Amino acid sequence: MVERAIPIIHRQSVLPGDKSRRLWGLVLAGIVCLVIVAPWAVRVADAVSFAYVTNSGSASVSVINTATKTVLTNISVGLTPEQIAVTPNGARAYVANSGSNTVSVIDTATNTVVGSQIPVGSNPVGIAITPNGARAYVTNFASFPGSVSAIATASNTVVGTVTVGLNPTGIAITPSGARAYVANSGSNTVSVIDTATNTVVGSPIPVGSSPAGIAITPNGAFAYVANFGSNTVSVIDTATNTVVGSPIPVGSSPAGIAITPNGAFAYVANFVANTVSVIATAANTVVGSPISVGQRPDFLAVSPDGVSVYVPNQASNTVSVIATATNSVVDSPITVGTAPTGVAFTPVSIPVIPTLSDGALLLLLGAMVATLALRIARSPL
Repeated sequence: MVERAIPIIHRQSVLPGDKSRRLWGLVLAGIVCLVIVAPWAVRVADAVSFAYVTNSGSASVSVINTATKTVLTNISVGLTPEQIAVTPNGARAYVANSGSNTVSVIDTATNTVVGSQIPVGSNPVGIAITPNGARAYVTNFASFPGSVSAIATASNTVVGTVTVGLNPTGIAITPSGARAYVANSGSNTVSVIDTATNTVVGSPIPVGSSPAGIAITPNGAFAYVANFGSNTVSVIDTATNTVVGSPIPVGSSPAGIAITPNGAFAYVANFVANTVSVIATAANTVVGSPISVGQRPDFLAVSPDGVSVYVPNQASNTVSVIATATNSVVDSPITVGTAPTGVAFTPVSIPVIPTLSDGALLLLLGAMVATLALRIARSPL
């Protein structure tokens, strides 16, 4: 009888040295992966917004890193810079220099002034940029009659001047870019500019006494006007360009006003009361107690993510930061230049995610590392 041969599979023995070599191979593959991914991860972690603060008493703009709440640098501009606006792509910041009758342009990549100062009207105060970044509109407070200069950002030259009410101060542009709303402090009115023709449309809209700051809801439906001399905020329906409801009482001498990105709240800087009031836009009522900040809070701004409100305190030479989640001041005031009056934010730094070429390279190298690790794990020793 012939016995069937039963095949025997011999398991290859693995020596301690073999295990060590395999382990080190896997570790090496992991290190290579980390080296590839780490720079990309750092780029994402470094994606922050920057706050640009005008210091009217020191002819400068302070740049604040909002992640660390520290001043990175101070940029010299014209005399008595008042308000500031950043282009939608974050590449440029435009500064209204009231004491120089000019506008300075800052390259935010290098934080240096580019080109010559742009001559505008007398004592420019407010400034706003269209959503497409093509125009910057500047209120000339002391020009007579009151006027707004339109600057083409491609050439940084004035391409039009629009006559408005007396002592125009704050200015805001609708999300569509079709209209600019101007608070005329000396006329107690708001003028509406058609940005396509650079002409005023309709009659001036009566509001409270000495309107200063103005802000428009993200959906473009309403304009909120801080009436410095009435201690109130007026609400304008932009569809009809009429005031709706009763004026909203706030603190003493409201100056700046800003609305959260979701449109739910308006924050009002009460210049004499040294506080910030919060208005719930759904009911147009003040919510909570006034938030104490520094002395003489001015033209404040809400961060792009809606998490913080930055308040320039003109008489304290500081910026207070309010957390919108709790409506309380967080951390210590940030020391800036002399007599800060305005603030504007850049969008979140880009690239937040890798570009296409970076992503393709990352996937390719990741696949190579994974293949290498797999081969090491499965290779006979």
